[in-house]
Amino acid sequence: MGPGEVKRKLTAILSADVKGYSRLMGEDEVGTIRTLTAYKEVIAGFIQSHRGRVVSTAGDSLLAEFASVVDAVQCAVEIQKELKTRNADLPESRRMEFRIGINLGDVVEEREDILGDGVNIASRVESLAEAGGICISGMVHDQIKNKLALSYEYLGEQVVKNIAEPVRVYRVRLEPGTTISRGTSEKKPKPRQYQRIALSIGILLVVVIAAVAVWKVYWRPTPLVEVGSPRKAPLPLPDKPSIAVLPFTNMSDDPKQEFFADGLAEEIINALAKLPQVFVIARNSSFTYKGKAVDVKLIGRELGVQYVLEGSVRKETNRVRITAQLVDATTGRHVFSERYDRELKEIFATQDEIAIKVLNTLRVAVTDGEIARFQARGVSNLEAYLKLMEAFELTQRVNKESNDRARRLAEEALALEPSSARAHTILASVYFWDSWLGPPKSAEESMARGIEMAKKAIGLDDFDPTPHGILGLLYVNKKEYDKAVEEGERAVTLAPNFPPALTAYGSTLMHSSRPKEAIPVFEKLVRLSPLKVPSMCLSNLAASYRMIGRYEDSVLFYKKLLGDYPDHWGGLVGLTITYSLIGRQGEARAQAAELLRVDPKFSLERYAKIARWKDPADLERNLDALRKAGLK
Repeated sequence: MGPGEVKRKLTAILSADVKGYSRLMGEDEVGTIRTLTAYKEVIAGFIQSHRGRVVSTAGDSLLAEFASVVDAVQCAVEIQKELKTRNADLPESRRMEFRIGINLGDVVEEREDILGDGVNIASRVESLAEAGGICISGMVHDQIKNKLALSYEYLGEQVVKNIAEPVRVYRVRLEPGTTISRGTSEKKPKPRQYQRIALSIGILLVVVIAAVAVWKVYWRPTPLVEVGSPRKAPLPLPDKPSIAVLPFTNMSDDPKQEFFADGLAEEIINALAKLPQVFVIARNSSFTYKGKAVDVKLIGRELGVQYVLEGSVRKETNRVRITAQLVDATTGRHVFSERYDRELKEIFATQDEIAIKVLNTLRVAVTDGEIARFQARGVSNLEAYLKLMEAFELTQRVNKESNDRARRLAEEALALEPSSARAHTILASVYFWDSWLGPPKSAEESMARGIEMAKKAIGLDDFDPTPHGILGLLYVNKKEYDKAVEEGERAVTLAPNFPPALTAYGSTLMHSSRPKEAIPVFEKLVRLSPLKVPSMCLSNLAASYRMIGRYEDSVLFYKKLLGDYPDHWGGLVGLTITYSLIGRQGEARAQAAELLRVDPKFSLERYAKIARWKDPADLERNLDALRKAGLK
């Protein structure tokens, strides 16, 4: 293809969005985001199984393409049937219904995106569909009318926005039959007639909506709400075995052994999460129940999983006693309950035994190679392992004191076992945070040491996704973006459902000025951690939305970030930028004041030095927005 030429192709385009999305968000933002994330995952699964490709999933919309119109329509039908089943389990006010439109048309292919009238028509056809329904263009109908056991209702020629010629539109009916026309007259109104009809209907709708609004404000009786009653709808279950592993209760007399109990649960989560056949809730969310009396059924609804694993640990000198029980959260039934009374040196085998017991119970087929992969821990010395369990817990706190303590423990572990991949990985993480938290080394020296440690870990165990992810983040800090994305891709290839891998990969894409690719990665992570999303994910997802002009979505996730982490520096900076870009200068200045409260020494010069954007235009846009918000 020569310079300046564009690549065109004929493709079947599926466009979908949520009917009444603004209302759902207004009533329950977090619950709506959870349901949307889960439903998009279901839709993406059907698209893949019908040989389609998801093009974009911004906001409440989804765009996909298929080589075959038959595949596209069959996929749409199965999606609507599945979502109808899932919605039946939700209160009527919380049901999320998608509209789907399908068109066959010529499009321009630009990198991973598709553009042109073919896409626009699919979107306009979608807007004519009912909630939970499917509409198709005449081009699609002509191709499939005799090929599927469906019937179609002809809606006539529709005048749609920004399309020069009227579009023939059909409503898909799920029962077999032939095409029928709406009404008794076969005469089709001319375009101008449709415009007059549409105008009349529009005026009538405005009057009706206004009347309903007045009734709601002045005459509707106030509903009685039971105090303490849950208002969040349960999350729908994934289309694969799903589980949350709760933090194990520390039954030892020594409260310092908390890290051991938490580390045991963490090991089981990591083992299961590295298998694509299982949906495993991330540590950030499952650990929110730590120290609380648990209602397993409620946990299942809040996290959107069928199974919950809970247990306890008592560690005394050289022995360990572990109890583990798996509960079906949909019924409250105990699936199994096991007790393991072992010598401490058998802790590795015991963790594997619990994980394999869970997999067998959930009827998850795994190969010997997959089992061997999650059994590999990058450490074999027990004393070193215990030090690294504690060091890992410390790295999660992201403060200088904890990071320094984690470094000392990891170095002690490395002295005990110089070939430990796990020790090198934790040191790489420590040096990554050192580059942000400050001394003992300069940022440049910390990054260099981090890269060295990550590469050594990979050399010792190339199948562990964690050092690949950390190496990707370190490359971002050095502005070596191609290397960063390559390592992020390697991490998610090794473990597609592993939260640290997803966080790293999404972050490398976002900083590489590839926000459209980063968004679905972060959205997947949001579903894996529905209660407490990692701060890096929230911050970078919000930034990605801003970069593609989805400002309201950006504001939503920045607010979620600052709700969970009120003084988050990146959240304060990001929300200030977003408000400024959309002209909400009063709110931008208020956020700027909050930023200066948290960071009195903030300056545009320092921000420019630490910002990591591959495209200089992204940095300039942000600096200009911060300047307009009153920052210097």
